[in-house]
Amino acid sequence: MFKKIREDIGIVFERDPAARSTLEVLTTYPGVHALLIHRLAHALWQIKFYWLGRLISHFGRFLTGIEIHPGATIGRRVFIDHGMGVVIGETAVIEDDCTLYHGVTLGGTSWNKGKRHPTLKQGVVIGAGAKILGPITIGREAKIGSNAVVVKDIPSKATAVGIPARIVEEEDKTKQKSTVQLPAFNAYGVGKDEPDPVHKNIDQLMLAIKKQNQMIKRLEAQIKSLKPHVNEDLSVAKALSHKKKASK
Repeated sequence: MFKKIREDIGIVFERDPAARSTLEVLTTYPGVHALLIHRLAHALWQIKFYWLGRLISHFGRFLTGIEIHPGATIGRRVFIDHGMGVVIGETAVIEDDCTLYHGVTLGGTSWNKGKRHPTLKQGVVIGAGAKILGPITIGREAKIGSNAVVVKDIPSKATAVGIPARIVEEEDKTKQKSTVQLPAFNAYGVGKDEPDPVHKNIDQLMLAIKKQNQMIKRLEAQIKSLKPHVNEDLSVAKALSHKKKASK
């Protein structure tokens, strides 16, 4: 427990350049407070002290503005930055080294019992305001852009944006790597280059039209160059027909 607490505090210094001291983190970071309270509430939930776990969780929500159900499973070195408005459902699973920004929802889409909330694999970054809905899986080290709405699985090391979320960047799986390296931390889950897929498709369509126009111009030029020869052939054919008629 204390080792996890130390890691919860230590990870803030790695991912937030505004953090200056341990005292500041312990007293002014609601994300840290929410995780500390959740770890206690979750421990009570696991030994079936459900009401007490919910009560402590409710106190944490009142104190931090972050709502984490005591049944949710949260790994080590998880960082909730700013935190206001974060909602994490009962069957959500957050693995180690994940980062969540304010306004993130890990919600369910069904009233049925059982697994109904998302699973975030190790190293996932969820941008501000994103909604991850249903019993889906966000792959290892994937990034979800701000305000995205994700309703289906996202593969590892992919970047997804939009409503509904679409993948705009994905690791080239054909590349062989001798060593596995975690990507540099990327605030708000935004990749290096994320062009709008619609604009990209329009650009490709315009390029195809341009190529077709160039081909049409070349064909027209070839047809024009063939016209004199066609006229000569026609005149020769006419002359031959006249001779045949005269000979008759």
